[in-house]
Amino acid sequence: MPQFIGLILVVVYISGIWKFLSGYRRTNFNSGLPGRITLALLWPVLLVTNKSYRRNFQKALKGR
Repeated sequence: MPQFIGLILVVVYISGIWKFLSGYRRTNFNSGLPGRITLALLWPVLLVTNKSYRRNFQKALKGR
């Protein structure tokens, strides 16, 4: 059972990266590759701790 939960967490993490990068052009962030990769890899932490990132993350996912 713990392995199944770990697998689900990895899938959610990778899906978040994929969705964020797919909609990155809709955000207000700089278009540089190093920043894009950093923001994508740190999405769970930034989503919880940064209000501006949350708004941009929503824009990337929903297209607003």
